[in-house]
Amino acid sequence: MQLGVCYYPEHWPETTWAEDAARMRAIGLTWVRVGEFAWSELEPEPGRYDWGWLDRAIDGLGAAGLRVVLGTPSATPPKWLVDRMPDMLPIGRDGRVRGFGSRRHYDFSHEGYRDEAARMAAAMAERYGRHDAVGAWQVDNEYGCHDTARTAGPVALAAFRRWLASRYGTIDALNEAWWTRFWSMRYRSFEEVELPLGAVTEAAPGARLDYARFASEAVVAFHRRQADEIRPRSPGRPITHNGMLFFTDLDAHALGRELDAITWDSYPLGMLEESPLPDEVKRRYARTGHPDLVAFNHDVYRGALAPEPGAPYRPFWVMEQQPGQVNWAPTNPLPAPGAVRLWTHQAIAHGAEVVSYFRWRAAQGAQEHLHAGLLRHDRTPDRALLEAESAARDLAAQPEPPARRRGHVALLLDYEDLWAAQIQPHAAGWREWLVWVEVYGALRALALDVDVVPPDRDLTPYALVVAPSATIADDALAASLRRALDAGARVVLGPRSGAYRRDMVVHAPAPGPLAELSGARVGRVDTMRPGTTGALSAREPMLGVLEPAGYHTWADLLEPEAGTEVWATYAEHAYAGEAAITMRPQSAGMVVTSGAWLDGATWARLLGTLALQAGLPVLPLPDDVRLSRHAGRPLLQNFGSETAQVDLRPIGGPLVEVPPVDVAWVDLPETADG
Repeated sequence: MQLGVCYYPEHWPETTWAEDAARMRAIGLTWVRVGEFAWSELEPEPGRYDWGWLDRAIDGLGAAGLRVVLGTPSATPPKWLVDRMPDMLPIGRDGRVRGFGSRRHYDFSHEGYRDEAARMAAAMAERYGRHDAVGAWQVDNEYGCHDTARTAGPVALAAFRRWLASRYGTIDALNEAWWTRFWSMRYRSFEEVELPLGAVTEAAPGARLDYARFASEAVVAFHRRQADEIRPRSPGRPITHNGMLFFTDLDAHALGRELDAITWDSYPLGMLEESPLPDEVKRRYARTGHPDLVAFNHDVYRGALAPEPGAPYRPFWVMEQQPGQVNWAPTNPLPAPGAVRLWTHQAIAHGAEVVSYFRWRAAQGAQEHLHAGLLRHDRTPDRALLEAESAARDLAAQPEPPARRRGHVALLLDYEDLWAAQIQPHAAGWREWLVWVEVYGALRALALDVDVVPPDRDLTPYALVVAPSATIADDALAASLRRALDAGARVVLGPRSGAYRRDMVVHAPAPGPLAELSGARVGRVDTMRPGTTGALSAREPMLGVLEPAGYHTWADLLEPEAGTEVWATYAEHAYAGEAAITMRPQSAGMVVTSGAWLDGATWARLLGTLALQAGLPVLPLPDDVRLSRHAGRPLLQNFGSETAQVDLRPIGGPLVEVPPVDVAWVDLPETADG
């Protein structure tokens, strides 16, 4: 459990570097990230490198007892390189060239730029790969930020055609998968295929899903090209990349297969302001961040790397932790006193090995001059520096934790389900991520720890497995769930589960290969206007457990088979009495299917009941309070403005008071972990 900071020595007089390094070490920091935006400083002209300043910066940081995460600077190619290869510039989905003057001005599919980025990575690794102070590498920075993963120009088109030819082999196979007989969309060759962007109305869903796959794979290939240059030149140093909050254009699980550790950039207030949550929620958490939004992203990235055999998970870091006001959200409030310390502890409690603040000193100029750092513009301490120092003292005083813990519940996340929701939302209120977050929040409010994992992960250790919306279903998904059921799991399928095949042709009928497990098929579908809600009528054995029960946005009308119990029906007059929630015993477990997008309280009642049946340590928590155990020692976190009293006695713990915007490490018996 260590702390770090992002540092830009090239921004500041060299006379301040030694003092900066000493201050970093004095407040308890261990790691420093440098270099990820410095290409023009490192190679001011083609082939002429200026390593001297970076040599001295890394040497100085190492001499102060700090370890360096060295970033490759491919997120900011220099002007001379753009002038030499102008077609490397990305073309947006609106058809306009996105030019030089900020960052991320390249197309991931451009082979020439891939070579140049790999050349620069190789040069850096050749020089610093075995430097004693260099402890890790970050390749590039925030892949796809500013809507740069899915581009629309001739470079992307040529690469997409090659990708399709490799995927399908024949144009007839593509035509069948994309159902091009509809609207006379048939192609005679791969050279006729266009990007599924800019059509008069929506392009074929199969084409759009393949384009999302292609764009994500192009990013991974770009990353792999640099990583392959670094590994042999810097043995033993982990390679990482910093992902972003609620980012859909890149499959984090696919990228995770190329990484030794994964990191992400946590901005609780900026995230909240850009979220689709209601204004009253944004006002409530405007200075602390929502307790579940940040936590969900911690668990997404923690679950993006397949664990080593016998381990619950592999390392994840927070590479950029918000230290104060940011500059990029619609509004940019100051955090509440104590919030930065709270966020630091929250990340550690979710299993982070390192939390690194962005940035050391607030920039005096350019685009991010309104973004706070640990130091203010004049090098005096900002409040975040004091809170980082306090967090470092807290962590140093903690006893060595026991082994990190697996979560109680597996929450299944497949990025293709998110892409399908983008392509065919069918309801104005259907936003990708939201159903996952609502289910996640219901579980966390019950004091349950959640592992957000892909469906192909081993699910047999989990007593409760929840697929909030397994929209794209195939035999492999059914087999994975079957193994969990054989081990005794309670499996929950949410709305839209089993709607599509992998080519985004509908299962006829839905839920396709999941039907044998769920014991119900989907007859009709209802979507509801935003703000409209409906009610469910519970039946035995859930009578008195689920009620009152509500739903919104989406309703699959289920048609149960013989042997499948109906736990709740719809009360909506247009389809009153149709099955909404069903249960089918399977092997040693059961499958519960909710055709409705339940409201948060109903999700909590349903999932809490199933968790109790499975012997998990359910404990309804006060509003604004969360309990996390992933780090091995439980941590209570209070995101509210009032002191919270938390009674842990029902699960064998103490009665605890947690001050506002504060944390409390607690002890729980092993039995409290289920």
